[in-house]
Amino acid sequence: MDGNRVQEWVGSWPGVESSIKWENDLVFSVAGKMFCVTCVQGEGAGSLSFKVEDERFLELTGRPGFIPAPYLARAHWVQMADPSRVPATELKALLRRSYELVRAKLPKKTQRELAD
Repeated sequence: MDGNRVQEWVGSWPGVESSIKWENDLVFSVAGKMFCVTCVQGEGAGSLSFKVEDERFLELTGRPGFIPAPYLARAHWVQMADPSRVPATELKALLRRSYELVRAKLPKKTQRELAD
């Protein structure tokens, strides 16, 4: 997945910030908490990882193209090696839900400040 495309999709959401971490990954966060990671170079270039609801984790990892995200699976993150296998509308909805899940865990004051 192209980091620029993800930036176009999520960059305008309240409180979203992006930064390069671990040398190869473009990380999208809300109030300092990650909700989406795309690998921009190296071995996993193009892959996309994001948080999902607990009850959707097994559903999604049972679908072709989705795997438990390395290092983050216990927090119910999934990874896609080739995000182009999923329709753009579904992928945008999954990323939006990831953002909402992470935002919902923020302090209430921060949530109010990020109200959209």
